[in-house]
Amino acid sequence: MAPPPERVLVLGLVALGLAALARAASVPYDSAEETAAFWRQQGLDALTRSLQRVSTAAAAPPISQQVAKNVIIFIGDGMGVSTTTAARIYKGQKQGRAGPEGSTLAWERFPSIGLFKTYNVDKQVPDSAGTATAMFSGVKSRYYMLGLEARAQLGRCHLEQDHRRRLPTIMDWAQASGKHTGFVTTTRVTHATPAALYAHINHRDWECDTKVPADQRSCVDDIARQLVESHPGKGFKVILGGGLKQFGQTEDYGAAWDDSCVRADGRDLVASWSKDKARARFVRSRKDLLDVSVQDTDHLLGLFSPGHMPYALQKNVTDYSPPSLAEMTTRAIQMLSKGRDGYVLLVEGGRIDHAHHANMAHLALDETLELEKAVEAALRLADVSQTLIVVAADHSHAFTINGYPARGADVLGFADDENKYETLTYATGPGAAPEIRGEPGSVYYRHFAPTFLKDAAHGGEDIVLYATGPLAQLFTGVFEQNYMAHAVSYAACTGPLANLCPFRTAGASSPGASSPALLLLAACALRALHAI
Repeated sequence: MAPPPERVLVLGLVALGLAALARAASVPYDSAEETAAFWRQQGLDALTRSLQRVSTAAAAPPISQQVAKNVIIFIGDGMGVSTTTAARIYKGQKQGRAGPEGSTLAWERFPSIGLFKTYNVDKQVPDSAGTATAMFSGVKSRYYMLGLEARAQLGRCHLEQDHRRRLPTIMDWAQASGKHTGFVTTTRVTHATPAALYAHINHRDWECDTKVPADQRSCVDDIARQLVESHPGKGFKVILGGGLKQFGQTEDYGAAWDDSCVRADGRDLVASWSKDKARARFVRSRKDLLDVSVQDTDHLLGLFSPGHMPYALQKNVTDYSPPSLAEMTTRAIQMLSKGRDGYVLLVEGGRIDHAHHANMAHLALDETLELEKAVEAALRLADVSQTLIVVAADHSHAFTINGYPARGADVLGFADDENKYETLTYATGPGAAPEIRGEPGSVYYRHFAPTFLKDAAHGGEDIVLYATGPLAQLFTGVFEQNYMAHAVSYAACTGPLANLCPFRTAGASSPGASSPALLLLAACALRALHAI
């Protein structure tokens, strides 16, 4: 006799539950991915393939026939393909251009284009800590963790083991080669993306002492202290962004900044930063920054807001407002260019991501154009024959351009379909709550999302990378995200691949240094290294 339907249902649910438990108990990825060795080998393999491809291709243009004396990396945080497309249209509309869809962003003219796979070791859809760790160290790691192998534990420090699991970055390598280093961001200088350059910590939120759990404080210094007191942070020539509160500046900033740290240890990290540096300058406003004498300053720290810097559309530009991203980039390049052996600079447009998390597309697109202005400033200032310039996102957002709007339609408006709906929408976020969406047309309007989350979730698709300058050809293809550090190490002759760089002894300005024969020699050397 057949069992009753309700028993069949119960048995089916039990079976499904057991299957789910079995899946959860199994490791969903190769455990070797938790080691630095796995990702370093993977990066070397990818670089070898790129070198073989470049060495057999037609002759590259002269700009790519030199070692990269300088490297500038631009990161648009959360700047996926849909964001760049919408920003391109938004740019054309701001300019009053007929056919705004045909506009071009500065980096879209770069000769080399690639794709990065952005997943973290433990997440299909990543966060910025894991993605930045991959890009800057050459090793993929865990969600929410900075500068440590994935064998480390999220939220729990293990002193001896974690010390061995620390991952050196492109900034360590650059400083060891005598290059000047620095970074510029519109976020707090201790936020995830810039922190991945210098911090080794089990949780990205541990930006100041009060954010570190009490039982962990004897094991690990907070991110702000690591920036000021440890290498490579203490070796940076330029640090520009937000985050006065993380540095122990004690003014009453009001409730608007209550998301930021409050230090309880009494440390003034600005004073700590300046005490062992000759010709150091600390600045807090646009005027301060623009008044800096580059020739008379060797170390520059600028903190322009208690937390993240305001969106460009929020600022009333005066002498005492925060500087723009382009102004910070300009001053950083001027400072770092004094180095005889070159420099490595990170520039982050970090507030693109924050606007997307809030479903505020207008702000996100405008911040993308602020990043473009910074790229344009770099192209004007840098010696492009000796400077590898890379523009990329760290991850995408679940942000969509919908429907069939007519050419020239307001990209921030509504599609002219049978049913009225917004051209730009999100998969998740606060825009699912009508009572907080605001007025259409406002820069703070929250675009529609069908599923409510306090902060919209990231997107997991590949992100686009654009490159120009020496050996930009190495960035053409589809890569794991950790590939960036390996390619930079090779192109700039720094770090673990410095001794395999075939033009290391040829000099940074030697024309023809990346000839096909030398590139093929390098590929053979890398292949031999794999066999050891």
